[in-house]
Amino acid sequence: MDRSEFAARIDHTVLGPTTTPADVRRVLEEAAEYGMNACIPPCYLDGAAEYATDVTVATVVGFPHGQHSTAAKHGEAVDAWQRGADELDMVLNVGRLKAGDDDAVSRDIAEVVAAVPIPVKVIIETALLTDAEKRRACEAAADAGADFVKTSTGFADGGAAVADVELMAEYLPVKASGGIGSYEEANAMLDAGAERIGASSGVEIVEGFPDE
Repeated sequence: MDRSEFAARIDHTVLGPTTTPADVRRVLEEAAEYGMNACIPPCYLDGAAEYATDVTVATVVGFPHGQHSTAAKHGEAVDAWQRGADELDMVLNVGRLKAGDDDAVSRDIAEVVAAVPIPVKVIIETALLTDAEKRRACEAAADAGADFVKTSTGFADGGAAVADVELMAEYLPVKASGGIGSYEEANAMLDAGAERIGASSGVEIVEGFPDE
Protein backbone atom coordinates (compact mmCIF):
# COMPACT_ATOMS: atom_id res chain seq x y z
CA MET A 1 0.00 0.00 0.00
CA ASP A 2 1.42 3.39 -0.96
CA ARG A 3 0.76 6.68 0.80
CA SER A 4 -2.16 7.69 -1.42
CA GLU A 5 -3.88 4.32 -0.92
CA PHE A 6 -3.32 4.63 2.83
CA ALA A 7 -4.71 8.17 2.93
CA ALA A 8 -7.84 7.06 1.06
CA ARG A 9 -8.66 4.80 4.01
CA ILE A 10 -8.72 7.69 6.49
CA ASP A 11 -11.97 9.47 7.37
CA HIS A 12 -10.65 12.80 8.67
CA THR A 13 -13.20 13.70 11.31
CA VAL A 14 -14.61 16.70 13.17
CA LEU A 15 -17.74 15.94 15.21
CA GLY A 16 -17.31 17.63 18.57
CA PRO A 17 -20.11 19.72 20.13
CA THR A 18 -18.22 22.99 19.58
CA THR A 19 -17.46 22.34 15.89
CA THR A 20 -17.68 25.57 13.88
CA PRO A 21 -18.01 26.18 10.13
CA ALA A 22 -14.33 27.13 10.12
CA ASP A 23 -13.43 23.77 11.68
CA VAL A 24 -15.33 21.99 8.93
CA ARG A 25 -13.69 24.02 6.18
CA ARG A 26 -10.28 23.20 7.64
CA VAL A 27 -11.04 19.47 7.75
CA LEU A 28 -12.36 19.49 4.18
CA GLU A 29 -9.29 21.40 2.96
CA GLU A 30 -6.95 18.98 4.74
CA ALA A 31 -8.85 15.98 3.41
CA ALA A 32 -8.55 17.35 -0.13
CA GLU A 33 -4.86 18.13 0.27
CA TYR A 34 -3.92 14.74 1.70
CA GLY A 35 -6.32 12.55 -0.27
CA MET A 36 -8.47 11.59 2.72
CA ASN A 37 -12.22 11.35 3.18
CA ALA A 38 -14.02 13.63 5.65
CA CYS A 39 -16.66 13.03 8.31
CA ILE A 40 -18.54 16.17 9.38
CA PRO A 41 -21.69 17.10 11.32
CA PRO A 42 -24.90 16.99 9.27
CA CYS A 43 -25.66 20.67 9.90
CA TYR A 44 -22.62 21.59 7.79
CA LEU A 45 -23.34 19.42 4.75
CA ASP A 46 -24.73 22.26 2.67
CA GLY A 47 -21.99 23.32 0.30
CA ALA A 48 -19.49 20.75 1.51
CA ALA A 49 -19.55 18.78 -1.73
CA GLU A 50 -18.96 21.92 -3.75
CA TYR A 51 -16.29 23.16 -1.34
CA ALA A 52 -14.30 19.92 -1.62
CA THR A 53 -15.43 18.31 -4.86
CA ASP A 54 -12.96 15.40 -4.76
CA VAL A 55 -13.53 14.47 -1.11
CA THR A 56 -15.84 11.64 -0.05
CA VAL A 57 -17.98 13.26 2.64
CA ALA A 58 -19.59 11.22 5.41
CA THR A 59 -21.92 12.40 8.14
CA VAL A 60 -23.61 10.90 11.17
CA VAL A 61 -27.12 9.64 11.94
CA GLY A 62 -28.60 9.06 15.41
CA PHE A 63 -25.43 10.53 16.87
CA PRO A 64 -23.97 10.11 19.42
CA HIS A 65 -26.14 7.71 21.48
CA GLY A 66 -28.33 5.94 18.91
CA GLN A 67 -31.51 6.61 20.90
CA HIS A 68 -33.36 8.52 18.18
CA SER A 69 -36.57 6.94 16.96
CA THR A 70 -36.28 4.90 13.79
CA ALA A 71 -38.40 7.50 11.98
CA ALA A 72 -36.00 10.24 13.07
CA LYS A 73 -33.00 8.26 11.89
CA HIS A 74 -34.73 7.58 8.59
CA GLY A 75 -35.41 11.28 8.16
CA GLU A 76 -31.85 12.23 9.06
CA ALA A 77 -30.50 9.73 6.56
CA VAL A 78 -32.65 10.96 3.68
CA ASP A 79 -31.93 14.60 4.50
CA ALA A 80 -28.17 13.97 4.66
CA TRP A 81 -28.16 12.12 1.36
CA GLN A 82 -30.22 14.80 -0.36
CA ARG A 83 -27.82 17.47 0.91
CA GLY A 84 -24.78 15.74 -0.52
CA ALA A 85 -23.51 13.14 1.93
CA ASP A 86 -21.64 10.30 0.22
CA GLU A 87 -21.72 7.96 3.23
CA LEU A 88 -23.55 7.68 6.57
CA ASP A 89 -22.24 6.57 9.97
CA MET A 90 -25.28 5.66 12.08
CA VAL A 91 -25.34 4.74 15.76
CA LEU A 92 -26.90 1.44 16.78
CA ASN A 93 -29.42 1.48 19.64
CA VAL A 94 -27.19 0.09 22.38
CA GLY A 95 -29.94 -0.02 25.00
CA ARG A 96 -32.19 -2.21 22.85
CA LEU A 97 -29.26 -4.49 22.08
CA LYS A 98 -28.49 -4.87 25.79
CA ALA A 99 -32.16 -5.60 26.43
CA GLY A 100 -31.95 -8.49 23.97
CA ASP A 101 -34.23 -6.94 21.36
CA ASP A 102 -31.95 -7.75 18.44
CA ASP A 103 -34.81 -7.76 15.93
CA ALA A 104 -35.62 -4.13 16.80
CA VAL A 105 -31.95 -3.21 16.48
CA SER A 106 -31.74 -4.80 13.05
CA ARG A 107 -35.01 -3.19 11.88
CA ASP A 108 -33.74 0.21 13.00
CA ILE A 109 -30.62 -0.22 10.88
CA ALA A 110 -32.52 -1.69 7.94
CA GLU A 111 -34.78 1.36 7.75
CA VAL A 112 -31.75 3.61 7.29
CA VAL A 113 -30.08 1.26 4.82
CA ALA A 114 -33.26 1.09 2.73
CA ALA A 115 -33.75 4.86 2.83
CA VAL A 116 -30.62 5.85 0.92
CA PRO A 117 -28.52 4.59 -2.01
CA ILE A 118 -25.20 5.31 -0.26
CA PRO A 119 -23.02 3.21 2.08
CA VAL A 120 -24.13 2.94 5.70
CA LYS A 121 -21.67 2.24 8.51
CA VAL A 122 -23.12 1.11 11.84
CA ILE A 123 -21.41 2.35 15.00
CA ILE A 124 -21.76 -0.34 17.66
CA GLU A 125 -19.88 1.51 20.49
CA THR A 126 -17.62 -1.36 21.50
CA ALA A 127 -16.59 0.20 24.83
CA LEU A 128 -20.12 -0.36 26.12
CA LEU A 129 -20.48 -3.97 24.97
CA THR A 130 -19.33 -7.43 25.99
CA ASP A 131 -17.78 -9.59 23.29
CA ALA A 132 -21.05 -11.52 22.98
CA GLU A 133 -22.94 -8.25 22.53
CA LYS A 134 -20.42 -7.08 19.93
CA ARG A 135 -21.10 -10.24 17.94
CA ARG A 136 -24.86 -9.74 18.19
CA ALA A 137 -24.47 -6.11 17.11
CA CYS A 138 -22.44 -7.13 14.08
CA GLU A 139 -24.96 -9.83 13.21
CA ALA A 140 -27.79 -7.29 13.41
CA ALA A 141 -25.91 -4.89 11.14
CA ALA A 142 -25.12 -7.65 8.63
CA ASP A 143 -28.71 -8.90 8.65
CA ALA A 144 -29.90 -5.33 7.99
CA GLY A 145 -27.70 -4.95 4.93
CA ALA A 146 -25.22 -2.45 6.36
CA ASP A 147 -21.98 -1.89 4.49
CA PHE A 148 -19.62 -1.49 7.46
CA VAL A 149 -19.50 -1.78 11.21
CA LYS A 150 -17.65 0.92 13.14
CA THR A 151 -16.11 0.65 16.59
CA SER A 152 -16.91 3.92 18.32
CA THR A 153 -18.46 7.37 18.30
CA GLY A 154 -15.56 8.80 20.26
CA PHE A 155 -17.98 9.94 22.96
CA ALA A 156 -17.86 6.86 25.21
CA ASP A 157 -14.95 5.90 27.43
CA GLY A 158 -12.64 3.79 25.29
CA GLY A 159 -12.14 3.64 21.55
CA ALA A 160 -10.84 1.31 18.89
CA ALA A 161 -9.00 -1.84 19.94
CA VAL A 162 -7.23 -4.41 17.80
CA ALA A 163 -9.16 -7.30 19.37
CA ASP A 164 -12.48 -5.63 18.58
CA VAL A 165 -11.48 -5.00 14.97
CA GLU A 166 -10.51 -8.65 14.58
CA LEU A 167 -13.86 -9.77 16.01
CA MET A 168 -15.92 -7.36 13.93
CA ALA A 169 -14.09 -8.18 10.70
CA GLU A 170 -15.60 -11.65 10.85
CA TYR A 171 -18.94 -10.06 9.90
CA LEU A 172 -18.49 -6.92 7.78
CA PRO A 173 -15.80 -4.45 6.71
CA VAL A 174 -14.68 -2.43 9.74
CA LYS A 175 -14.13 1.25 10.36
CA ALA A 176 -11.87 1.60 13.39
CA SER A 177 -12.52 4.88 15.19
CA GLY A 178 -11.81 6.35 18.60
CA GLY A 179 -8.44 7.32 20.03
CA ILE A 180 -6.37 6.64 16.91
CA GLY A 181 -3.77 9.41 16.73
CA SER A 182 -0.71 8.10 14.93
CA TYR A 183 0.34 6.18 11.83
CA GLU A 184 1.44 3.26 13.99
CA GLU A 185 -1.94 3.02 15.71
CA ALA A 186 -3.81 3.30 12.42
CA ASN A 187 -1.62 0.71 10.76
CA ALA A 188 -2.20 -1.72 13.64
CA MET A 189 -5.95 -1.42 13.02
CA LEU A 190 -5.50 -2.02 9.30
CA ASP A 191 -3.33 -5.05 10.06
CA ALA A 192 -6.12 -6.34 12.31
CA GLY A 193 -8.57 -6.20 9.42
CA ALA A 194 -9.95 -2.65 9.38
CA GLU A 195 -10.80 -1.17 5.99
CA ARG A 196 -11.22 2.41 7.22
CA ILE A 197 -9.86 4.58 10.00
CA GLY A 198 -11.84 7.40 11.58
CA ALA A 199 -9.72 10.03 13.30
CA SER A 200 -9.54 13.72 14.07
CA SER A 201 -5.75 13.39 13.65
CA GLY A 202 -5.88 12.44 9.98
CA VAL A 203 -3.11 14.81 8.95
CA GLU A 204 -0.73 13.51 11.61
CA ILE A 205 -1.56 9.93 10.70
CA VAL A 206 -0.89 10.40 6.99
CA GLU A 207 2.25 12.43 7.63
CA GLY A 208 3.53 9.52 9.71
CA PHE A 209 3.43 7.20 6.70
CA PRO A 210 7.01 5.93 6.20
CA ASP A 211 9.03 7.43 3.39
CA GLU A 212 9.77 4.92 0.67
